[in-house]
Amino acid sequence: MTSPRARSAWLTDMDGVLVHEGHAIAGAAEFLDRLQELRRPFLVLTNNSIYTPRDLSARLEASGLRVPEDSIWTSALATAQFLSEQTPGGSAYVIGEAGLTTALHEAGFVLTETAPDYVVLGETRTYSFTAITRACRLIDGGARFIATNPDASGPSLEGRLPATGAVAAMIATVTGRKPYTVGKPNPMMFRSALNRIDAHSETTVMVGDRMDTDVVAGIEAGLETVLVLTGSTARAEVEAFPFRPSRIVDSIADVVDLV
Repeated sequence: MTSPRARSAWLTDMDGVLVHEGHAIAGAAEFLDRLQELRRPFLVLTNNSIYTPRDLSARLEASGLRVPEDSIWTSALATAQFLSEQTPGGSAYVIGEAGLTTALHEAGFVLTETAPDYVVLGETRTYSFTAITRACRLIDGGARFIATNPDASGPSLEGRLPATGAVAAMIATVTGRKPYTVGKPNPMMFRSALNRIDAHSETTVMVGDRMDTDVVAGIEAGLETVLVLTGSTARAEVEAFPFRPSRIVDSIADVVDLV
């Protein structure tokens, strides 16, 4: 019988775990307060590349959750870090919002439409057909294709919206070039997060609401995983997957005593 793993650091998804449609989920504030009270290293992860960490910190504050901006790790930040390591001082044509352009700029990248090293696709509220066409031509011309995340759709008050994965599929169909995707479920995003807080996989827990991103990436990164049932994956759906989280709980309120 294996002994219980020590838990000294935490990663947690945001939407479906801490908040839902702009409102804090019961237990989220207590969970975050407990982490900060005990000085546990932690990061709130999100595949959303639209907002900067400062923006997200303010949005969480408005929902009643206190998360410092340096405790937020987005797919935009992970993408910028990855590209800066691959091609220091490189250039990129970007389809995305301030969260992505700011991250790339701060990583030393030049944003350009002229012979860029990369085409980087992220989320935006208004995808432009002109920008998508330009991206296709730049990829045809030799630019490498990067996507911040594979999410095909995103939520809105009116229903689902096409998101990064759907637009990436369109560009890939035109160019014959599939993107390299940095965000979840690529475990690279988790490894970069661990490096950010100087944590080790053996003693870090990932809390998420999706089996196909949070849990599988956590498992592949070697983390203990906790699935909460307040988001995308229902308990009845878990059996359809060939892997299992370390534990399943109703909500983040059930995680507070694990910290």
